[in-house]
Amino acid sequence: MKQYLFGKTLDELKESTSSLGLPAFTARQLADWFYKKKITNFAEMTNLSIKARAVLAENFELGRILPCNFQSSFDGTKKYLFRIFSGHYIEAVYIPDKDRATLCVSSQAGCRMGCRFCVTARQGFQANLTAGEILNQMYSILESEKLTNLVYMGMGEPMDNIDEVLKSLEIITANYGLAWSPKRVTVSTIGVLPAMKRFLDKSKCHLAVSLHNPFDDERQKLMPMQKAYPIADAIKLIRGYDFTGQRRVSFEYIMFAGVNDSDCHANALVQLLKGLECRVNLIRFHPISGSELHTSDDKTIERFKNTLNSKGVLTTIRASRGLDILAACGMLSTKEKNSKN
Repeated sequence: MKQYLFGKTLDELKESTSSLGLPAFTARQLADWFYKKKITNFAEMTNLSIKARAVLAENFELGRILPCNFQSSFDGTKKYLFRIFSGHYIEAVYIPDKDRATLCVSSQAGCRMGCRFCVTARQGFQANLTAGEILNQMYSILESEKLTNLVYMGMGEPMDNIDEVLKSLEIITANYGLAWSPKRVTVSTIGVLPAMKRFLDKSKCHLAVSLHNPFDDERQKLMPMQKAYPIADAIKLIRGYDFTGQRRVSFEYIMFAGVNDSDCHANALVQLLKGLECRVNLIRFHPISGSELHTSDDKTIERFKNTLNSKGVLTTIRASRGLDILAACGMLSTKEKNSKN
């Protein structure tokens, strides 16, 4: 089976071209064609000799994938479906908002974290995506040229696939790649250590931590991986990094009625984040079949936000997008399609 070149870093491309006896500069030419010019087949690489193109095509596949389908929401959100090379399916969500156009990408097919409020968790884990399969979501949607921001908040736990995620981030931010500023990219996690430390050391992209409850025992009921990755350990690590400049850390907090939306929870959250330069994003829970969880009402969410803001924790309420096409936070799933493989 041929290897795929799309998604390889410059160093990896050098190894691949060297193994074929091609000139050293070929790797940089490939990176330019793949990541800047966004070609979809070897024949388009006109500054490579016909022989070099033939050798590449004989030994490698480019590795681009078109979406199988997409759905459009009344609010402009689009959900794209991709079939990855392992045969499994993933989803990516395009979210336009005034002068911003954000793509929410997946890093895994399914997820092994088991969060009780997430539909992706219900389908379990199928596969890690390669860096190429992560990047392909950016490159292959209809709105590719419009994108201003990227969030790793789709299917999967990015830190559970840290090697490929870091490769994709390198290509997105490196001069040989898309050359995006790291401040255009945010990577989410429930707080998986030590992968989160690797991310903080090797990348300058923003970090978003799924927190959802300041009390350990209550958080573990919502997020079983709290036992393996206590939120206190994640926050302790974060405090060792500088978030006073362009790099930001935010905490995602889904509001569950009668579960984590009391004044007691708000005050405990203030203490947990005390002295940390950060933002809290409050998110309405999007009901899923068979769940006993319910979203907090708007009045409660507003009061929670005001409490945090009044005590020095910058807090906003995130608008829900794509609800009618099941594209909102925690709603991505390809369980039915994956089960047919």
